[in-house]
Amino acid sequence: MTTDSAFIDHPARRLVVTLPRPYDEACEHFETVVPEADLPRFFQLGSWKATLELAEINGPHGFMRYYRSDLCALMAGSQSLWKATQYLLGNHTIAELAFREDASAGLHAPMPSLIYADPDGDTKLAVDQPSLLLDSYGSAGIAEVGRELDGRLAQLITILGGDAPPQL
Repeated sequence: MTTDSAFIDHPARRLVVTLPRPYDEACEHFETVVPEADLPRFFQLGSWKATLELAEINGPHGFMRYYRSDLCALMAGSQSLWKATQYLLGNHTIAELAFREDASAGLHAPMPSLIYADPDGDTKLAVDQPSLLLDSYGSAGIAEVGRELDGRLAQLITILGGDAPPQL
């Protein structure tokens, strides 16, 4: 039996941005700006055109939430005292442009992100820069998706009241 394996090293850049609101308010604001993806509705649609239209409505700022986990609750009773909420953030209509070329691009879209309160009480948003991850596929089309996600991420950070890193 023959197996084809690939080993691809790629750079990553974690962006950590200070948000101006206290942790709980920052999470609430994030969840308002990045609404939960209406997956049952998406699953019922009969055309890609309808999917694109719903994505515009469901993700008015370009992103939707596919997953949310309160890490504090998961770690209750441990010695970890961080306030932290983990999200999968993305837009499957944008990710599809990369996915059609290479299904493994689905590793990077949607994007894992985290809002947490640091030891000083400042609220942070942490996320890996999409373009660096997607550049590793060696495809101009997939790289373009990464750059589009960088731009949308910069806009989102600004909407959340943070300063978008110049790398975006």
